[in-house]
Amino acid sequence: MDTDDLSREAYKAIITEADKFDHNLTLQFGLLAENCESEEEYLLESENLIDEINEMSDEELDDLFFDEKVNSAKLKKALVKIKTNIDKVKLIPENKRKFDW
Repeated sequence: MDTDDLSREAYKAIITEADKFDHNLTLQFGLLAENCESEEEYLLESENLIDEINEMSDEELDDLFFDEKVNSAKLKKALVKIKTNIDKVKLIPENKRKFDW
C-alpha cells in the first residue's frame, strides 16, 4: 500500500505528526506503508517502529536521521504523541474512517 491509501485519520495521526518533528521521521513512517497490506497492519508496524526507535543508540539515531543531529527528548515526545494518536485511530471503526481524499 501507499500512504495515500491511509485514512485521513491515520495519515494525520502518523505522517503529519512525524513531519512536525522532522521530515526524516516522516520518511521512516512513509516507507513502512510499502510492506503493509492494510491500514491495521500499518498501524501495528508503526507502533513497532516507535518501539525500535526508542531502543536505538545515538549512533543508530544518527543513521536513521541521515547524520542530522536530533534532540532525543523532543524525539521521544514526538513518538509518544504519534503512539497516542495511533491509539485514538484504533478506537475509530475502520468503516467510520475517511478514505476519500
